[in-house]
Amino acid sequence: MSGKRATPLRLGVLASGRGSNLQAIIDAIEAGSLAAQIVVVVSNKQNAQALERARKHGVPAVFLDPKPCAGRPDSRETYDRAILEVLQKYDVELVLLAGYMKIVTPVLINAYQNRMMNIHPSLLPAFPGLDAQKQALEWGVKLAGCTVHFVTEGVDEGPIIIQAAVPVLDEDTPETLALRILEQEHRIYPRAVQLYAEGRLQVEGRCVRVADAASDAARAIRNPA
Repeated sequence: MSGKRATPLRLGVLASGRGSNLQAIIDAIEAGSLAAQIVVVVSNKQNAQALERARKHGVPAVFLDPKPCAGRPDSRETYDRAILEVLQKYDVELVLLAGYMKIVTPVLINAYQNRMMNIHPSLLPAFPGLDAQKQALEWGVKLAGCTVHFVTEGVDEGPIIIQAAVPVLDEDTPETLALRILEQEHRIYPRAVQLYAEGRLQVEGRCVRVADAASDAARAIRNPA
């Protein structure tokens, strides 16, 4: 069901690096285009720039050191239970992975089924995993892009919410392609969260249906033009 929320959607963000997608979410909230509130940012890296971005905007920033969990047969699950305690402490409704460089376990996935999103720099299901831009260039694709999807146990296999495409240029390197894709990531991630906040996303098997979505079947992207 779609409708206006009485209170902002409570977001928890997991990040490991610079946090540019976190910043895009923050900017959208502050601009009034995203009806949400980031209530906590959690990182497995003490010096992650994402934590500094959170602090700058008055958002609680939590570093959870994975080292105490290392060496245990259930180390990943133990670490995710610690994350889950933080998310529950802050009453997080939707979890966002933003450059989070750890594979989440069923401990988190089951607790936030269809309530955890990730953004990946390819047009999934093509090129999952690491070095997606390099993979795209090696395969000679004409269009690359990014995907926001719900998180499941399979790496980058969850139901797709929204995608954006960019042309691949003959002179592209993985770095130049990544920069153009990143611009689109910053556009579509806040949009996906807003669609969730509006209650317009319905998961049906592997598909995500968007209520009241505009469509124009006569238009398409073509490259080369």
